[in-house]
Amino acid sequence: MQRVTVLCVGKLKEKFYLEAAAEYVKRLQRFCKLELVELPESRLPESPSPAEVQRALAAEAVAIRERLPKGGAVIALCIEGKPCSSVELSRRMEELAVAGKTQLTFLIGGSVGLDESLKRQADWRLSMSPMTFPHHLARIMLLEQIYRAYQISAGTKYHK
Repeated sequence: MQRVTVLCVGKLKEKFYLEAAAEYVKRLQRFCKLELVELPESRLPESPSPAEVQRALAAEAVAIRERLPKGGAVIALCIEGKPCSSVELSRRMEELAVAGKTQLTFLIGGSVGLDESLKRQADWRLSMSPMTFPHHLARIMLLEQIYRAYQISAGTKYHK
């Protein structure tokens, strides 16, 4: 069974996000061993300077690296990543499993994104869309897409 870790900067607080995440966590239990890891987001002033943003990203990168599972593939969600269809995501996840990468780790940065060093370290840079979404919503979207990818692989009617 594939192990999937979603490392997220920031904590879900809103009830609707918590309920949506819990639903997909429950659904995914039959397809993978899922671990959701929430890391604290660095505090920034209302209008941070570029240096303050860079310090926050660097601090968050340290926390992410401390929790990165060993081995496997690292997928960084970032706007400059490559978008793919749900079918393509399913295919790529299958290919990684066949290649022996039974641990998949998805990285979701906080409100100012991910440190560039993490993006360079990633095996794959994935963009959910050219549009910008709140990182909390991106987590729900990612969980749904992981679930959809497994449904596609299983040949169910969930993906139409």
